[in-house]
Amino acid sequence: MTKKEENSKDKLNTKDIIKTADEHLIHTYNRFQISLERGDGVYLYDSEGKDYLDFGAGIAVFALGYNNKAYNDALKAQIDKLIHTSNLFYNEPVAKAAKLVTKASGLDRVFFTNSGTEAIEGAIKLAKKYSFLKTGSTDNEIIAMHHSFHGRSMGALAVTGNKHYQEAFGPMIPGIKFAEYNNLESVKALVNDKTCAIIFETVQGEGGIYPAKEEFIKGVRKICDEKGILLILDEIQCGMGRTGTMFAYEQYGIKPDILTVAKALGCGVPVGAFLATQEVANALVPGDHGTTYGGNPLVCAAVVKVFELFEELNVLDNVKKVSKYLEIQLDKLVDEFDVAVARRGLGLMQGLELSVSPTSIINKAMDDGLILFAAGSNVIRFVPPLVISKADVDKMIEKLKRALV
Repeated sequence: MTKKEENSKDKLNTKDIIKTADEHLIHTYNRFQISLERGDGVYLYDSEGKDYLDFGAGIAVFALGYNNKAYNDALKAQIDKLIHTSNLFYNEPVAKAAKLVTKASGLDRVFFTNSGTEAIEGAIKLAKKYSFLKTGSTDNEIIAMHHSFHGRSMGALAVTGNKHYQEAFGPMIPGIKFAEYNNLESVKALVNDKTCAIIFETVQGEGGIYPAKEEFIKGVRKICDEKGILLILDEIQCGMGRTGTMFAYEQYGIKPDILTVAKALGCGVPVGAFLATQEVANALVPGDHGTTYGGNPLVCAAVVKVFELFEELNVLDNVKKVSKYLEIQLDKLVDEFDVAVARRGLGLMQGLELSVSPTSIINKAMDDGLILFAAGSNVIRFVPPLVISKADVDKMIEKLKRALV
């Protein structure tokens, strides 16, 4: 028997894959009854060979699309050198990655994590430590936003403005207050002498694809400057070029004191980061924070290659060009279909608000070979790979129209 025949013999079919997974995995996801096997460009292929045009990108992760040879080769080369080492040692990929991400963000220092949720945890700890050093007190408060989403660990959950995610896991960490997103007066009403940080997504993702209004984000920045409060911006989903600039806050002419990023930072490998200004970053000293795997050579080699490919492929220019076309096509759907209420978003992070639940529409699109995800209770989210073309948008619209009927 050849090696190929042996591999074929051991291969599970879709039904067996789903059955085996459902028997052994903790049921924390309601998964589509599809087993994905490989990807190429902006398409994914299931274990039966069916192709799917992917407008979800692993939830805004695969910015470069699938099976990019240069990206794959960079990871393979690093695997042959060194996959992991303790953070008690230096390595070349982490040094290069740190230089690239700090330069892109305009911030001074970075700590690499394994995920976006961990980046939020680190950002919260950093803000609290900075406040403690400044006031000598741990009785500090953080203002977060209703309808926000920052992750499911206990710290990230505490600043997530959705009771549904929190109710079974209380009590939350104390000192968290919630304002209304894009309502500056609601923020001002919560600010007091104990406020150490204000945190929000530059573009709310899970909450329904809401970009920050200019007067809101600039107003919060002004409050923070006047009161000595730290501004934490969560760009885990909207960062890394998705809105047409490397980070969405660049379009507002402001900069955060602390930034969280993940998803497209590594385009598939588990890596996130929180960044800060030099002054704020100085608050953390050896022993304050750590992670075993965070920023290891393998994931940082991926980060380095992502930044290189963004430049080589002119990813930001492509986002600016194709996103305008996507907006026009989605606006036409709003005019054409009664079920489509409104389109909103920034760059290649768009949402189509519906008058009904998006579940059946997303399922119909999936059957037709189009991957879409929901955001909130009534929004279809469009977060495709950042290398999509206008032709890909046309194919998506064609399939979506059939699902909307």
